[in-house]
Order: sequence, then C-alpha cells, then structure tokens
Amino acid sequence: MEKINQSEVSEFIILGLCDSWELQAFFLVIFSSLYLITIFGNIFIVVIIITDLHLHTPMYFLLANLSFIDFCLSSVTTPKMIIDFLKEKKTISFGGCMCQIFFGHFFGGGEMVLLVSMAYDRYVAICKPLHYSNIMSRHMCIGLVMASWMIGFVHSISQLVIIVNLPFCGSRVLDSFFCDIPLVIKLACLDIYVLEILINADSGVLAAICFVLLLVSYFHILTTVRLHSKDGASKALSTCTAHITVVVLFFGPCIFIYLWPVSITWVDKFLAVFYAVITPLLNPAIYTLRNKEIKIAMKRLQC
Repeated sequence: MEKINQSEVSEFIILGLCDSWELQAFFLVIFSSLYLITIFGNIFIVVIIITDLHLHTPMYFLLANLSFIDFCLSSVTTPKMIIDFLKEKKTISFGGCMCQIFFGHFFGGGEMVLLVSMAYDRYVAICKPLHYSNIMSRHMCIGLVMASWMIGFVHSISQLVIIVNLPFCGSRVLDSFFCDIPLVIKLACLDIYVLEILINADSGVLAAICFVLLLVSYFHILTTVRLHSKDGASKALSTCTAHITVVVLFFGPCIFIYLWPVSITWVDKFLAVFYAVITPLLNPAIYTLRNKEIKIAMKRLQC
C-alpha cells in the first residue's frame, strides 16, 4: 500500500461518547457544569494560597502548582468535547489533534511528578520534622516544580516527535472524544506493533514508576510514625488521606489506559472521561473539603 504523508491528513473524525442526541444533551449539561466547577475551584485554590500568608508553606506552594496544572489539564480536551455535543459531525484538525496529544501528556506527566514531590514533602514533614525547613527550602520547592514541568515536557515531546511523522492513510475515525496516542497510531498505514508497545510503555512506565514511588513514600511515612507513637499511624493517615486519595484516583486510569489497556471501547471511554474530566475536579473538591487550613483561610477571606 502506498504511504500517504501525514501532511495530507487535514483532519480526524471523532465519534464522541455516544450517538444519542438525548444523551449528548444530558452530557452537555453535566460536563459543562463539571468543567466550570473545575476551573473556578482550581483558580480559587491558587488565589487563596497566594493571598493568604498563613498558606505560604512548601506544602501549599506545591498544592497551588497542582491546582494550576489541573486547571490546564482540564482545558486540553473538555472544552472541545462540550462544543462537539452541539455538532452532528465531530472533527478535529491534524494540528489540533497533535496539540491535544502534546499538552495532555505534558500536563499529565508533570502532574505525576508533582504528586511525587508532594509525597516527598509529607515524608520530610512527618519523618524528619526537625530538618523540614532546611530540606524543603524555597530553592528545593522551586526545583521540584521545575523538575515536574521539565519531565512532563520531555515525556510529551518524545512521543509527539514519533507520532507527528507517522504516515496516515485509510480510516481517519477516532472512536473517542479526543485525540490520544493509542488511538491515533492505529490509523497509521504501517505495522505499529513495536511502536505501540514503545509508546504505551513510555506513558505506562512513567505512571507506574511514579505510582510505586508514591506508595513506598506513604508506606514509609505510616511505618516510621507508628514506631514512635501508638496513635501515630492514624494521625499520619489523617494527614495524608487527601494526598493518597488523589494519587489513587489519578494514577488508576493512567495505568489501565497505557500500561494494561483493556481494549474495550466503553471502558476506554469511561477511563478517558475519568482522567480528563473527573480527575482535575478531585483536587479542589478533596483539598477544600478535608483540609482545615484551607477552610480557615476561606473564613479569613470572607471577613
């Protein structure tokens, strides 16, 4: 079969979540509401941390950056999905597709590393409290945030360089609501078996490594504190519950999408929705509902 250069592919056809207009109208209301809550919730956390001097600590500095990344991550695919609910023919340009892939993996990879940084911050605060101010200095915090952005960029650009040069021919249909690498590479007119393994491994291994590091960190926190205090484990767990909840709900879909893909369409779409729409909402919801200092800062803001 003659290969067609990717420059000749002007757009991809997106099938979306469903065919029913009634369901699409329902999803339009639901996802529009969730997106607005996500945007305003994450912006609110960033603003309240910046304006409240009591929250100028390493933990909340990292949290503010996490909220900003969630704000960006939710804006990569959700607005396009919401607009497509109003369209009968859903398409995305080749350039738009590549942008979704790049920024989705850029912000997603950055968030993975940032969550590891937040776990390290809690480890130092609980296991090495006397050295906390020295270890988690301003330079360290800025370095951790810069590292998350740099790793996210390298992870994203390494995949984009491969996929942007693939020759596409034949079908241009993506059975999803946004562009992602596992779906797009299936449209390439060449044998993608090895390429698919390499690309999925890139994302899956990054997610798995970060997830394992997080589990080890929190396990070490609980075991270390328990050795020093009878009630230490429960206190440490109370401190880290919000972090652990976000970690599990964020990494779960990532690992199953890239490391162990299930190849079942409705499951893939559910995981994609959870990762792209629900996960960025979890940050403001969990941290504002469970965090006493954020609640106190909100009361101070109202006064």
